[in-house]
This record gives sequence, C-alpha cells and structure tokens, in this order.
Amino acid sequence: MDINFNKNEDHNKLLVSELTKRLVKVKLGGGTKRIEKHHAKGKMTARERVDYLLDSKKSSVEIGAFAGEGMYEEHGGCPSGGVVVKIGYVKNKQCIVVANDATVKAGAWFPITGKKNLRAQEIAIENKLPIIYLVDSAGVYLPMQDEIFPDKEHFGRIFRNNAVMSSMGITQIAAVMGSCVAGGAYLPIMSDEALIVDKTGSIFLAGSYLVKAAIGETIDNETLGGATTHCEISGVTDYKAKDDKDALETIKRLIDKIGDYDKAGFNRAKALKPKENPEGIYGILPKGRADQYDMFDIIKRLVDGSEYDEYKAGYGKTIITAYARIDGWAVGIIANQRKLVKTTKGEMQFGGVIYNDSADKATRFIANCNQKKIPLVFLQDVTGFMVGSKSEHGGIIKDGAKMVNAVSNSVVPKFTIIIGNSYGAGNYAMCGKAYDPRLIVAWPSAELAVMSGNSAAKVLLQIEKASLLKKGETITAEKEAELFNKIKDRYDDQVSPYYAAARIWTDAIIDPLDTRTWVSMGIEAANHAPIEKPFNLGVIQV
Repeated sequence: MDINFNKNEDHNKLLVSELTKRLVKVKLGGGTKRIEKHHAKGKMTARERVDYLLDSKKSSVEIGAFAGEGMYEEHGGCPSGGVVVKIGYVKNKQCIVVANDATVKAGAWFPITGKKNLRAQEIAIENKLPIIYLVDSAGVYLPMQDEIFPDKEHFGRIFRNNAVMSSMGITQIAAVMGSCVAGGAYLPIMSDEALIVDKTGSIFLAGSYLVKAAIGETIDNETLGGATTHCEISGVTDYKAKDDKDALETIKRLIDKIGDYDKAGFNRAKALKPKENPEGIYGILPKGRADQYDMFDIIKRLVDGSEYDEYKAGYGKTIITAYARIDGWAVGIIANQRKLVKTTKGEMQFGGVIYNDSADKATRFIANCNQKKIPLVFLQDVTGFMVGSKSEHGGIIKDGAKMVNAVSNSVVPKFTIIIGNSYGAGNYAMCGKAYDPRLIVAWPSAELAVMSGNSAAKVLLQIEKASLLKKGETITAEKEAELFNKIKDRYDDQVSPYYAAARIWTDAIIDPLDTRTWVSMGIEAANHAPIEKPFNLGVIQV
C-alpha cells in the first residue's frame, strides 16, 4: 500500500468534488425563484434549451461555465457570464450553441458576457463550426455600458463576426426566444436564418417606452416587434414558432439538411481505451505543487492503449515529446517532465523547468508535427525557463525564443491542458491562452501566475519591508510573518484555476478523466477547417 498515492488520491478527488459542487451552483444561473418565474411564462431556461437541442446520446462540453465567478458582486453577480455555451451535436452534426440566460439580470450583457460570446464565435471561426444563437436578452447592462459598448473587443465585435462568418460560409442560425433589443437585434438578422417564438419573442431597436419618449408614438411591444409583425409585415424573421420546443425542433430540421463539410484530414484510427487505469491520475498527481512525479505515468492514462512513440527520448528530458493517439486521433504531445532528470553529461536538471536542450527539442518536434499535419497537445506543468549564469551564457533566451516562435507560427490545431503549474514565460512557450490554442482547459490542481505564490510573496515582502523601513517602522519577526501570509493569501487567490476560468483565460476547469473527451471533440471540430496557411517558422536566432 502506497501511503503517498492514497494521500494524493484523496486530495485530488476532493478537488474534483469541489468542482462538481461549484458547477451545480453555477448551473442554477439566477437562482431557483427566477427559474420558476421563467417556467411560469411558458419558457424553458437557457440550459434546458441547449440540452433539448443537443443530441442526448452524444458527448458535449461546456465553454466558460465559471465565467464571471466572484466578479460584479456589487451588481448582484453574473453566474456563467449570463450566457451558456456548449459544443455538442445536433442531428449528428457538431455545432456550437450560445444561449442567453434570462434568469441572470434578464440576460443583460456584462463585460464578461461579451468576452464569452466572442470566445464562442472565435471557436466557430477557427473551426468553421456551425453556430446556433438562442437569444433572450435585455441588451447591454447599462451601469457598465462603458466597459462593454465601444471598444474593439466589445459588444459591436459580435456583429462584425456575424458578417465575417457569413462570408466564410459558416452556418449561423438564431432563434429569438425572449427579448432581443437595440444593437442586439442585429445578431439574429445577420444570421443565415432567424426564428422567433410567438408571444414571448420580440425584436426591436427601441422598446415601446423609448419610442414614446423619442417620437411620441404610443404602441405596445407585441405590435412593435412581436412574431407576427416580423414574420408577416417586416419580413425580418423567417420562421414563427409556437413555443420554445417548436423553435428548437425547427432548428434541428434545418441543421439536419446541411451538406457535409470539407475536412482538414487529420489522421484517425479506431479508438482504444488506455490500458492503464485513468483513475490512477488522482494518486499520481502530487498534493504539493512543488513535488516531483513522472509525467509519463499521466500520459499512459490519457492515450489510446497507453502507447506512445517518444521523439528524442534521451535528449532535453525536462520536456517530453511523443506521438500517440487520443480517442483514435493522431496527436503530437509536448509535456513538462516533473521529475529530476540526469543528462548523459552527468548534469542534474529540475523537473518542470525548460532548459536549452528541451526548448530546442520541442521546437523541432513542433516543426515535425506541422510537416505531417498532426495536431499538438500541450500538457502544462511548468515553472518557467532555467535561470542563472550557466543558462544565460548557454543562450537560454534564444532557445526559448525559438520555441515561442514555433508555437506562435504553428498552423496545426493546438490544445492545452494545464495540469499543475503554469508560470511566467513557461505558460507562453507551452501554448498559453495568448498563443491561440483551439481549446485550453485546466485541471482543478492547476495554478496560473507570473510565478509561484511563495516566490512572488517573498519578492513583494521585500518591497513592502523596504517601504515600511523608509517610514521609520520597526519590522519584528512576527510582523514579517504576518505581512508574508497576507501577501501570499492575496496572491494565492489570483493563482487559483477558478480565478483564471472566471476571466476566460481558460475555457473550462475539468475532471482529469474528461481530458480525452475534450481533446477528441476539439480535434473533430478542427477537422472542419482545412489548413490554408503554410507553416513558416519566421526568423530565429541560431
């Protein structure tokens, strides 16, 4: 019996249990009372609509479930960013669905709502994936209009993306299932086909109150912009549905008739389960984020048949590069080795650190995968690049730059799984959010920051001490310990995977056992978009 394994297992299962608990709460949106009010109007909730639309027997993944977590508390919060986004299947066709949650501030748009909608459109554009909008929104949340209205990555960008997707031939279908007002009224009409639900759906640039105030006309909302008006008088919408289910059934029939897509042609064989039990991950992943473990033990539990072909096995051992399959799809894996390794020259290298040789190896492997049209999967548990005179004199900056160059210019789809640490430039080189992974997810054990809580707190403590000494204060050992803990606690909140997920720096926090599903669905989505750009590494320092 391995005591350490059991301790790790208990710790990681508790983290997953906490994740499940938080997800249950998030899925309530604006709370049970608002859900009941919604039902009383004969309407389904956003999640009920999405679940009804998607094929129940096929997998689906949710993007940005924790968006807005812990944010906007002075405004009553914004669970899930007030919008539900899922990748799943409608009539066996992979789609992305975006549904406003009207139980959260009547579906009003907070800044994070805009960011999440844009992320959904980005996924649709990159993967040429059909997108379905289920609209039920009161428009921009006015108290925060300055943070959602005018900038490039704000609300207006959504309609620009509608137009761009249309020109790319990406199918867009919108159903107006509640309010659809002001600028938001353009979204369904810029889609290929627009549906509206009778009595509950409405579309207008300005509601009856504003019309009265602006031009003195007295009119009710239904006559102004209801289903009959837009289906029979204005011709703005294409289909009138009698209720939510009727609208969703119509969407299913429309999607069912879409022709097949051009494929990128990624290699897929018959899927095999890992030979090693995936649940072993819970016991392998250490409780302490600085502790060592063998990343190969994780890889064996993620890949088909627990088999892989390692590239340059004896060289640059702090990064693992290997070809494998996940759910049948051929992948190139780039993973941080977390145990202490010894080079053939007799040098000891710290696990989780990128050295000259490992950066060099990863660069070459990325180029190989681009040459062979193999998607890349990054398994992050990285503390950064090696520092100190030996590394600097060896040119760690230029070797690191080569790797960043290769990751940046890679044209095959990239997928990032943050297993543990994701610190500093290590996050960049291992394909962090800024490097356009098609999907990026974190395990509950993940930490994202410029550096670890301990290191950062020590640096910040020195600055704080210097400032207090300048003011003539005496720093006792107790005072120093108190300062350190205060700084570290604040910093630790920010390195939490939930802090990152709330701001959509990652697409989701997932149970490690769901990793294969995410990668597989991600590659299937990417297969909708043939690679059009040639691979060009750019200028590199040799």
